Amino acid sequence: MDSAAAPVSAPGPDTAIAPAEGRAWTSTLRAPRLDPYWVAGALFLLYTALSVTRHRRMLTMSWDIGIFEQAIRTYAHFQAPVADLKGPGANILGDHFSPITALVAPFYRLFPSPVTLLVVQAALFALSAVPVVRLAAGKLGRTRGLAIGIAYGFSWGIQRAVDFDFHEIAFAMPLLAFSLEAVVRRRWRTALWWALPLVLVKEDLGVTVAAIGAAILLLERRDRRHGPDGIPRDTTATTVGGILVVFGLAASALALGVAIPSFNNTGSYGYWNKIDGGSTATIPPLTAARTLLWILLPTTGLLALRSPVAIVALPTLAWRFVSHDDHYWGTDWHYNAVLMPIVLIALTDALATAHRSPRAWLRRYARQLPAAVAGAALALSASLPLYTLTEPATYEIPASVKATERLLARIPDGATVEASDVAAISRLTGRCRVFWFGDTQGITPSYITERVDDGRPVKDLVADAARRHPGARYDLLGVEGTTVVLKRAA
Repeated sequence: MDSAAAPVSAPGPDTAIAPAEGRAWTSTLRAPRLDPYWVAGALFLLYTALSVTRHRRMLTMSWDIGIFEQAIRTYAHFQAPVADLKGPGANILGDHFSPITALVAPFYRLFPSPVTLLVVQAALFALSAVPVVRLAAGKLGRTRGLAIGIAYGFSWGIQRAVDFDFHEIAFAMPLLAFSLEAVVRRRWRTALWWALPLVLVKEDLGVTVAAIGAAILLLERRDRRHGPDGIPRDTTATTVGGILVVFGLAASALALGVAIPSFNNTGSYGYWNKIDGGSTATIPPLTAARTLLWILLPTTGLLALRSPVAIVALPTLAWRFVSHDDHYWGTDWHYNAVLMPIVLIALTDALATAHRSPRAWLRRYARQLPAAVAGAALALSASLPLYTLTEPATYEIPASVKATERLLARIPDGATVEASDVAAISRLTGRCRVFWFGDTQGITPSYITERVDDGRPVKDLVADAARRHPGARYDLLGVEGTTVVLKRAA
């Protein structure tokens, strides 16, 4: 007779997890497929810390964050996207065609603060690292993939953009990265769907969409040239590439010629004078060469030029270099950010094909390049914005900033304010109606805030205010550092 099996008791609540089970859990967290998300998570924390600490110290660089907050604030209340800083009642879609920024509105409705915009931007920049790392790891191996991810996340173009408060190009970053990842992987339809929304980010990006289509056509041609003799044409690639070229060019034409003029009070596109007039300035050849080298040398070691993907950068470079505005030519601000996913993914594509080169030096160069560009990005960071996160003063709010915030807090919610101080604007657009200095167009503001660096006496500021607004009289409300606030007398 068989003996009965002994009952197995269930583990109690205090039973320790077996070491093997703990090792399995940590092994799962270290799985290569999670690398892109760990990199993105780390970058999100760094970008958020950089943006928010700058905001807390009132180191705003431009009025852009105020403009975008005004537009997103109206979106959040289901109104037309008005940005009074561009002129009283100005519809932001008549300035740049960027309806995609409405996606921030639900978050802003829950957390009405410019910090919300900065956090969203940090998330979008960090998200764009996922396809970059994933593609590089899949093509080059885990170690080289992580090196490319570091080179991308710490690239000077992205650091400068994060340092420049908020801008709509943040949405272009993941869209470009996911689309180009699909292009290199020959997933043509996926590339199509990621590329199409770029036309909602900014009016010029339709031409970039067309360039993605051109890159697809070039890659398909390269595949047939290097593949077996008689390989048939990839009709899906031809179709998708053609759609993107036609759609992208048509979208930019419609945005520039129809959509923006219809929302603009002047019935035209206000930035044509950056190209066809308004200045006789032209880009010095050395400036163009220096900017191009910064874009290609420390980030890709020039190898990105071997990939057809690199042509996607041409539209952005073209409009910048033909412009008369010297702000577009250099390496500051946010203008180079959208080039970073393009050149790093082009580098990955070039590295993945370099092993077929008959040149031994090129094969050796390609093997070492991922570590080199990662090292260059980290080394250059010593003089770039992320380095400030290593400085204790970054996390301290100066007493002068607190005093200025107390002064600005004396302006009541809902007040009309004329402002020339961009740092003050970032504290007011969420609760006041703010106009740019000298552009109230007949509206007499209740308050005026100015940044005064030249030591002008307050009586001169009061007199200037009276001249700008005949019939109104202003008195001094307070002064803190270089910030002066005037209040309209009853």
